[in-house]
Amino acid sequence: MADVTGPGAGTGEGAGPLAGVRVVDMATVVAGPGAARLFGDFGADVIKVESPSGDSVRRLGWMPPDGDADSYFWKLAGRNKRAVVLNLKTPEGLEAMLELIDGADLLVENLRPGKLEALGLAPDVLLARNPKLVILRITAFGQEGPYAQRPGFATLAEALSSYAAISGEADGQPLLPPVALTDELTGTLGAFGAMAALWEARRSGKGQVVDLSLVESVMHVMGPLPSAFAHLGYEQPRLGAGIPYSVPRGTYQCADGEWVALSASSDTVANRVLDLIGAGGDERFVTFNGRFENRDALEALVSGWIAERPSAEVIRRFEEADAAIAPVYTMGDLFKDEHFQRRGLFTTVDDVVMQAVSPRLSRTPGKVSFVGRPLGADTDEVLAELRAEHQADADREGATDE
Repeated sequence: MADVTGPGAGTGEGAGPLAGVRVVDMATVVAGPGAARLFGDFGADVIKVESPSGDSVRRLGWMPPDGDADSYFWKLAGRNKRAVVLNLKTPEGLEAMLELIDGADLLVENLRPGKLEALGLAPDVLLARNPKLVILRITAFGQEGPYAQRPGFATLAEALSSYAAISGEADGQPLLPPVALTDELTGTLGAFGAMAALWEARRSGKGQVVDLSLVESVMHVMGPLPSAFAHLGYEQPRLGAGIPYSVPRGTYQCADGEWVALSASSDTVANRVLDLIGAGGDERFVTFNGRFENRDALEALVSGWIAERPSAEVIRRFEEADAAIAPVYTMGDLFKDEHFQRRGLFTTVDDVVMQAVSPRLSRTPGKVSFVGRPLGADTDEVLAELRAEHQADADREGATDE
């Protein structure tokens, strides 16, 4: 692994499990930077390289009320990363980028296929200079194929993957997720793919390209639906908050106007729910197939039972029956919940509240050392490190010649 002198440097249990790994993140917006963020959360030295205009996520979404130029989205996406500005359209900027990559373990990029090559940073060039390098390439549609050159965002991936087609009410429009679901999922899968390639590079001494698309990432949440279509011709309809293989399942409004969510995905839980609502022993609902075929009737019984009772009673009686249920929280409700407070779901860093590191490692946990840095805040420091590394190499060569 590369020598690291930045915030993620060091060895031992206090330094993070990825201490000693250097990541160069030249990706923009959410998916690629999300993968690099996970590396930074667990101790890698992540160097965020931006153009002079900066990553557009700095100006995306909600801005701090104190006049800070960077959004809360950036403070999350850029956390634990050193911020460097390089103009890759100049010889000096390109040379500095090459030198950074020479000392890196992982490069993360999300340019449209061919753009990295046009910059003079083609994978074969980079691997010739740094044979152990792993290059994570995230695009909408992949590095090759008829759609490779199309512009694309997560919205298109959610539409083309059939995710949107099955989301929404039966008689309503196809719905897209109201958060950056596909981007965050792609970042997580990208980090896993990069880690697998880094692990292999330790053994073989050879890096490689990790090619990941947004569309292919969405397919990992589609479960057995591709198989169901390929072998049975099954196309899942829009079912609102329901899913075919768990009945009853959805969100339900109580007598006081509050909403609850429940799922009965196993026979034992389903039978407890049936007993609770007075439908125990009804032959229509004894088996999964029966519940599936009589979905509308069962959902009507559950909805009616819940609609007659206030939310506190509904939740209490479900819990007494050992059946899974939860209130539908707003973000404000989540912040007040004692369980999640005790679990430390959120953390405050540099006076900014954001998600804490996940998953939790018992011996070498990750941490958030700082939020996304101002544009170019670490350029001088990183370039000084490169000069120092060059001088050290020259000194070693001189000593060898003597």
